[in-house]
Amino acid sequence: MPMTAPDLRHERTALADTVRRFAQNEVAPHAAAWDEAGEFPRALYRRAGELGLLGIGYPESLGGTPVPHAIKTALWTAFARHGTSGGVLASLFSHNIGLPPVVLHGSPALQQEVVPPVLRGERIAALAITEPGGGSDVAAIRTRARRDGDDYVLDGEKIYITSGMRADWLTVAVRTGGSDEKGARGISLLLVPGDSAGLTRTPLRKMGWWCSDTAQLHFDGVRVPARCLLGEEGAGFRMVMGNFNGERLGLAASALGFAQACLDEALAWARQRHTFGSPLVGHQAVRHRLADMQMRIAATEAWLDAVALQGDALEAQGQVDAPAWVADVCLLKNQATQTMQFCADAAVQILGGMGYMRGTASERIYREVKVMMIGGGAEEIMKELAAKQLGWM
Repeated sequence: MPMTAPDLRHERTALADTVRRFAQNEVAPHAAAWDEAGEFPRALYRRAGELGLLGIGYPESLGGTPVPHAIKTALWTAFARHGTSGGVLASLFSHNIGLPPVVLHGSPALQQEVVPPVLRGERIAALAITEPGGGSDVAAIRTRARRDGDDYVLDGEKIYITSGMRADWLTVAVRTGGSDEKGARGISLLLVPGDSAGLTRTPLRKMGWWCSDTAQLHFDGVRVPARCLLGEEGAGFRMVMGNFNGERLGLAASALGFAQACLDEALAWARQRHTFGSPLVGHQAVRHRLADMQMRIAATEAWLDAVALQGDALEAQGQVDAPAWVADVCLLKNQATQTMQFCADAAVQILGGMGYMRGTASERIYREVKVMMIGGGAEEIMKELAAKQLGWM
């Protein structure tokens, strides 16, 4: 039975409050130090698992708590706003892009083996799609997997993989078709154990998300049991495209939270910082900049809520890939990350010299804007996909 509006508001508020306390107490105070260290404690996964945060949106039979999009977005927004670290968010919740293909297309035995330990925070799951020569062009995948008896043998590379250094399970896009198959044809998804022989990982240094373990992966004759194939051979491209919808909605919700974090810090600073005999907020130019931030945040929040509710309604009707909704998700992702960019820039300007110092939330978020605008599909790709879904081309 669908949730009533009052029930939905209550559940969103309750979840957001739990996430706020967790993020404020166990993430935000350490975010700067974890960035400098280049990692955060693995124990944080278990703590998030104990609170049930990692299981939000997953079936009860696998140890999760099934909820609609409209509640999941509340989690991402609250964590971003109060944790103020994209690096922690990206890696702590990397299973949200790595596990859905397993839940939707893995065998029941594989699901039971993999999913519950990840939701408890005992194991880490990641998604490996992007390749050195591929980027947003999923159809250009070159990593190959050939069938050899009861195994597949993988050879190839992946790059920019979030949780790539730590992941115990990697959902990997590979080409299983013959040499004559190109483009989207012949692409499959395989679940690769992180301790597989022949798998090597190289850490990558980044502009932002410093505490997130991002890696380049190299597969050299990696043998994976055939039971780790997700769905059917050659059906991977559609799985990847469907998975992107959830990832992009999550990125939009997170970008909104980071924009709110920038406004929170900028407003607090403007109230306490005095110049020329009055607080910064007493100056019209500063108030107007803050108002511009709030305007963009409110517009993005309204659109996010509308898209999430529409997605839930379509899912109930079995229309999870409705073209107009996919287009909205793409354009919302652009809107939200542009809002984040505007608010990060405005906040750093209001904080002045302090905004340029490492350790402030706005400085960290300013560095993390670009990965949000590129990850999950660059802005240009989002516009093209939206135009195609809307029948403009």
